[in-house]
Amino acid sequence: QVRLVESGGGLVQAGGSLRLSCVASGLSFRRYSMGWFRQAPGKEREFVAAINWSGSTFYPDSVKGRFTISRDNAKNTVILQMDSLKSEDTAVYYCALDPSGLRASPIASVYPYWGQGTQVTVSS
Repeated sequence: QVRLVESGGGLVQAGGSLRLSCVASGLSFRRYSMGWFRQAPGKEREFVAAINWSGSTFYPDSVKGRFTISRDNAKNTVILQMDSLKSEDTAVYYCALDPSGLRASPIASVYPYWGQGTQVTVSS
């Protein structure tokens, strides 16, 4: 059974940085893609970053140049480094796993596995 566990959320001032981690376990496939999404209260879930098995990445314009996604395949871990944080980055952040391994998709429905989420709060 696939399990994703996020960590690293917290409270930070605007302009600061946070580093989120997501560890995957219970995997029955070798290659997979990972994504990060976020959801603020009263808003729809929003794509944040994605990385495929070979390390190709994709970001929306809202975080490009501020957020960096990376992975350590040996440790089944994906990292989201968030710099220059803004108050509008406040949300619950979720990691998600896509068994395809080939794509770095911004579409939530292609990810069948999700973590429980970690809260990120940016104070202005």
